[in-house]
Amino acid sequence: MSTRLFILRNLAARVLFARTVPRRSYSSTSSSVNPDEVAHFNALASTWWDPHGSSRLLHLMNPLRHDFITSCLASPTLMSHSEERASPPSSLENGLRYLDVGCGGGIFAESAARLPSTNSVTAIDPSGEVIAVAKSHALQDPLLQEQRKLEYLQTSVEEFAASSQIAATPSGKQQELITQQYDIVTLFEVIEHISLPAPFLASCLPLVKPGGWLVLSTIARTWTSWLTTKVVAEEFLGIVPRGTHSWGKYIDEAELRNFFRGREGWGGAGGMKSIGCIYVPELGWKMVAGGERWGNYFYGVRRDG
Repeated sequence: MSTRLFILRNLAARVLFARTVPRRSYSSTSSSVNPDEVAHFNALASTWWDPHGSSRLLHLMNPLRHDFITSCLASPTLMSHSEERASPPSSLENGLRYLDVGCGGGIFAESAARLPSTNSVTAIDPSGEVIAVAKSHALQDPLLQEQRKLEYLQTSVEEFAASSQIAATPSGKQQELITQQYDIVTLFEVIEHISLPAPFLASCLPLVKPGGWLVLSTIARTWTSWLTTKVVAEEFLGIVPRGTHSWGKYIDEAELRNFFRGREGWGGAGGMKSIGCIYVPELGWKMVAGGERWGNYFYGVRRDG
């Protein structure tokens, strides 16, 4: 790839993200689902739970997902220059409610459901084949069946958000629809597969309760990420199935920060954080401060309240 072509593609991707910032509400018929992406992951469904198969890197990354969520929940709320307080979700004592968007075969969803601090995990994915794999694997664990914390649904986030509205009648007011909300909404290795990321994010935001976190992992759009994810991982080593990633869909950490800084009620009082995540052969994934500017990274933003 020539330097000029690289710059032009990078610029085009930035413009795409900027132009897809929603200026209006989106109806329940709008969908972020890309049939080509669904077909790609359908083809990988049968090997999702093979720790040495096509999802090997996701299995290795999963413990770091939990570590990052823990660090988000421990983040203090900055009250002033000299005052701060820890601000976990108010429901922490009753257990956390998770929504795992784009759950795939359930690697994160299952592990979250097993945590003593978890109240429930709702995991959604538009692919019927990977949801079938996720449900089948969960049936192998008697404890998951006994506790009934985990639910899988084949749906898009837009359809789920519409179906999650419940009727409520505040005191002295007419009945209105209120969206069910979660302490933690996760988008792990999802947004880089979405053609229009800003409307997709906008669909996820109402599902986060005040004080809760939206947590995701994705890939920065850099020379480094193109070399490591496309050339080395997909073409040279073959540790990621060819065609899994499209470099033009990668999103820089700064773009996410700008998106949320432009939205009232998000990331205030210190409720925004990120960290790089680098894969080291034979050693696995490692979190590296500043690495979010190179390639894979975690990003979390808290809803004010």
